[in-house]
Amino acid sequence: MKIKHQLAIFNALTRLLVILILWLMLPILVENVVYRHINNGLIEKKKKFIEHLNRKEIDDFIEDEDNTAETYSQFSTLHSEFLVLSKSSIKSQKQTTFTNEYRIIEGEENEYRILKYYFSYENVNYQLEIGSSLSEVNDLTFIIRFFIIIVFVVILLITFLADTFYIEYLLKPFYRIIDTKIRRVNEPEAFDHTPIKAASRDFRELDFVLNQMMDRIAELFKKEKQFISNVSHELLTPIALLKNKLENLLQNESLDDVAVDKIAGSLKTLDMLKKIINNLLLISRIENNQYQANEEIHLKEIILDLYEDLQDRIEDKKIVFTNKLQDDFVFRGNKTLIHILIYNLVTNAIKYNKSEGEIIISDGVVQDYYFIQIKDSGIGMDESQLGKIFNRFERMNSDQDGQGLGLAIASSIAVFHHIQIKVESEISIGTTFRLLFPKAN
Repeated sequence: MKIKHQLAIFNALTRLLVILILWLMLPILVENVVYRHINNGLIEKKKKFIEHLNRKEIDDFIEDEDNTAETYSQFSTLHSEFLVLSKSSIKSQKQTTFTNEYRIIEGEENEYRILKYYFSYENVNYQLEIGSSLSEVNDLTFIIRFFIIIVFVVILLITFLADTFYIEYLLKPFYRIIDTKIRRVNEPEAFDHTPIKAASRDFRELDFVLNQMMDRIAELFKKEKQFISNVSHELLTPIALLKNKLENLLQNESLDDVAVDKIAGSLKTLDMLKKIINNLLLISRIENNQYQANEEIHLKEIILDLYEDLQDRIEDKKIVFTNKLQDDFVFRGNKTLIHILIYNLVTNAIKYNKSEGEIIISDGVVQDYYFIQIKDSGIGMDESQLGKIFNRFERMNSDQDGQGLGLAIASSIAVFHHIQIKVESEISIGTTFRLLFPKAN
């Protein structure tokens, strides 16, 4: 997940947490405000009632002094308010208390906010209760909560989109640095040192440091190329001199057979050493992008040429070579390197194949990729070997000749041409190498 999406999601989650807390606290906040308002209203009603209190009014509320039953006087036909005056055995305390209670008025039960006040009038103790219905408050609280949650969701979506676009705007220089500079680290000579325009000082600093780093890398690449060139020249020259001297010694008729065998063995060692140096030099040049990749390559033609070059080796091992290529796929790259890539894979299939075995070369298209498949009926490999076959100097079978550089070279060439290599193998059944070429037309 990209950092801009992570930041936008983080901001959205923090807002959602705040909204959730506010939404849960909303009833408490609303109730405190509403209860304070209702309490003040009930206190005002109590003051007016006490100020105008007289015996006649008391008698209107309490018809029978011996009857302690409550008599209700509604201020609203909707049962939103009531007033109850009753005799009380509790002595006058002149204290006002508030409670929430359910009361049934004319057969309808509702929750009320009730003011209770105890007082004495003409040496008689009374209890005054003034109630205000909370049903409207509860309904109003639900509506407010529902409305606010909708508003919060809308705000959350708007801020999420705004954060996404704003973060994308802020990170645009970062992605430009990645696309135009960091992705080209493998090509230091073609590195673009043009400063990136950015509003953020951090990205300008990153761009500046990256330019400095690439300057040092380019210098190191240059030194490495020079070093490889010098080493290869310095090593190959004495090898050539030694080879000439040993070949001249072989012309001496006075040498016995033992001496001839030793000299021939030394020549073979020198040839092997020269081949290793050339292979390492080839890998280094490929990885340093010292080859051009602008030639038009007909893969079908390369396979036909390879069969002619390797026909003797194929026939010596009595291998059945089957060419099932159908498409004449044209690929742009370095023809010499592609020839080496396929040559190494085919020779590998011959080397590790069984006598009277089989090699099948086929092609096709999978997920818009053209592929060439080289399948053999050789000794195969297990999982541990498959993970190391492209390592340098890694040999699958110590009994076979070679330096273990063939597949390493193939891997380097494939990376250079953006070709994928897939390998499948099974012990005693065989190995299949599949080359997936970039998007087929």
